[in-house]
Amino acid sequence: MAIKLKKSYRFAVRSSFYISIVITLVLATLLWAFGQFNWLLLLVFWPISFLGSFLVVQSRVERFIYRRVKKIYDDVSLLESTNFSSKPITTDMRTLTEEIEKFAKDKKVEIDTLKIREEYRKDFLGNVSHELKTPLFTVQGYILTLLDGAMKDKKIMEKYLKRASKGVDRLIYIVKDLDMITKLEVGDLNLEKRRFDIIELIKNVFELLEMKAAKKHISLTFDMEYKAPIFVMGDDEKIQQVITNLLVNSIKYGHENGTTEVSVENLIKNKVIIRITDNGEGIPKQHIPRLFERFYRVDQSGSRKEGGSGLGLSIVKHIIEAHGEKIYVESEVDVGSEFSFTLEKAPNKTE
Repeated sequence: MAIKLKKSYRFAVRSSFYISIVITLVLATLLWAFGQFNWLLLLVFWPISFLGSFLVVQSRVERFIYRRVKKIYDDVSLLESTNFSSKPITTDMRTLTEEIEKFAKDKKVEIDTLKIREEYRKDFLGNVSHELKTPLFTVQGYILTLLDGAMKDKKIMEKYLKRASKGVDRLIYIVKDLDMITKLEVGDLNLEKRRFDIIELIKNVFELLEMKAAKKHISLTFDMEYKAPIFVMGDDEKIQQVITNLLVNSIKYGHENGTTEVSVENLIKNKVIIRITDNGEGIPKQHIPRLFERFYRVDQSGSRKEGGSGLGLSIVKHIIEAHGEKIYVESEVDVGSEFSFTLEKAPNKTE
């Protein structure tokens, strides 16, 4: 689209006013010096000189300044700033300066955002590489050992094939989690919201993780006895995955003989908040803002005691946000952590 010129006469008017005043004063001085001073002549001369100066100055502004201003607009338009290039060109320097300053600020924000994304991209690629490399090399090592002759021993072959199978399972686990996050981000994973009892769902998760918790002598409990069901609206399968991931993390990083407590509380009229609290290791404050990033680990060392895809908390965040809800985290080192999220209350069947 062609760039339009928005004319400004402010500069020409002011300049013409000063020029006409100076010329009229010079003329008055000369007339007085030669004894021909005439007020009528000066009153006629001033508007004529003002009009002549205005036409000349405005013409020069449009021809001389416009070309340079147009070049500025053309240059910044190459950066595809639609907000800037869609405006008509102005020959008013103050307006132009304001527009250029605003454009520069907007571009600085865009550049800063791109830098943050670039850093995130580098971290993400490094983490993906690390998470995939370990099981891949494990599978490759066992298979190469078998090909080098170990398969002749049936016991060794069976043992190595089982270990290689575990490595493949871990790869599948990571890929499935990545696929779920991608679908959540682009909105391809449709949520099937229905009315369900959140207390019953939590009890089911407790039963599923009972053996895992027992290995570390960690008790999974409610904060109180819930005699009546609490009905909420949501995708029960996805919410079960959220609670499972949070409880698994609590068990992983909990102390021996520790406790993980779950509570369901009324938040506002149509909301409940589910809190999962443990007395485990806790999380240093500097790590909390990045907890929900893909593959982000509080333990940055290469050797990790606990497994997992590194995607659990990221999946939790995406599922909760897909429900239009919020997730929160509070933690203190050597005291414990609390993860909480909101859900919409389900209306009573009589309503």
